[in-house]
Amino acid sequence: MTNALITGANKGIGFETARQLGAQGISIIVGARSAERGEKAAAELAAEGIDARFVRLDVTDEASIQDAAAQITSLDILINNAGIAPVEASVAPSALSLAALRRTYDTNVFGVVAVTNTMLPLLRRSPAGRIVNLSSELGSLAILADPDSPFFPFNLLAYNSSKTALNGVTLAYAKELADTPIKVNAANPGYCATDLNAHTGPRSAAQGAAEVVRLATLPADGPTGTFSGVYEERAATVLPW
Repeated sequence: MTNALITGANKGIGFETARQLGAQGISIIVGARSAERGEKAAAELAAEGIDARFVRLDVTDEASIQDAAAQITSLDILINNAGIAPVEASVAPSALSLAALRRTYDTNVFGVVAVTNTMLPLLRRSPAGRIVNLSSELGSLAILADPDSPFFPFNLLAYNSSKTALNGVTLAYAKELADTPIKVNAANPGYCATDLNAHTGPRSAAQGAAEVVRLATLPADGPTGTFSGVYEERAATVLPW
């Protein structure tokens, strides 16, 4: 049985990713901070015939990550989906507090590194490990620097730079693991309607999950160290860093 751990899987793109992977017969480990929400998500998946269980996992708490890893005996897919865009960070760069910046990076960057490092020994034992990091077109410096891009006006220092850093994290792991069966890629789900953006995105969480699922189930000859997904509603494509 192929096992997939998804952080922040109790709602949004994480939950839809769990649903789509589960529909392929993959066993789902629902990682979530809230036991109530995590258990509910796992139960909803199970009601659809998906093999799913909940593991409490707060990506900003190293003890929580270690406890989660101790409950997992085998792992083939790690999806670093948990991410935040604090309201207090939606200000001009010069008005951004260090506290809001640190809070954003704690989840979006440091949490990914902490979870990946802890789960990597399990993934190394898999015949075909896959790591997918949830990025954003707002993490692409090329897109943000293009005055003609629809995302040019979104000058969110904390969120944008955290996703740029996440892309760098993705590439670093891909290079380290290049001689192993493990593939590491960053997925851009597109602008989806989720709690992260007060459900203002034009795409559904299910649509956003499709690229995550594709990268999580890449064949042996699939790419590693890439940043891909939907941009300006085009088909899945490699995005510029």
